[in-house]
Amino acid sequence: MRPSSRTQILDAAIRVTEKEGITSLTLESVAVEAGLTKGGLLYHFRTREELLMAIQRYLTEGWEKQLEARLGKAFAEATAAERAIAYTLMDLESEPRKADLAFMVESASDPELAQVWNALVDRWVPVPSEPDPAQLELFLARMAADGLWLFEATTGTSLTPAVKDALRQRIAALTEAATP
Repeated sequence: MRPSSRTQILDAAIRVTEKEGITSLTLESVAVEAGLTKGGLLYHFRTREELLMAIQRYLTEGWEKQLEARLGKAFAEATAAERAIAYTLMDLESEPRKADLAFMVESASDPELAQVWNALVDRWVPVPSEPDPAQLELFLARMAADGLWLFEATTGTSLTPAVKDALRQRIAALTEAATP
């Protein structure tokens, strides 16, 4: 089945960002990458802001699908701890993409865009409301996994496989310490 033009445009926008950075993301550059006319793109997204919001939602929907697959059961059937563990372990297993990072950073200066990412994270790993040791361990594991993801996405430094594996094991151990 062919992807819809909308999906084709969103995938093209992500490719432009991966190759050239978010500052190169224009309606024109996306239309060229998608193999569409600018008019064809404007049919779906009238402004860059509309496109940015759609990309944020598209990316977080992709994360949500990966999280649900990692969880192995329906979201509603999982405990808060199981959801936090799924988030942390998926974070540890995924390879960071420049585009994900670029769109996350872009959302930091726009509350409407930020809400898309915040809603995803709040569903899976909410900020602890009290200093419960198990909640703190899971939150700490999430912070460590996010930190490793960010390190890999921003530094260009490659960790040796042994170091990366050891870090992943240490972070995963935090989730095990939090499970009853």
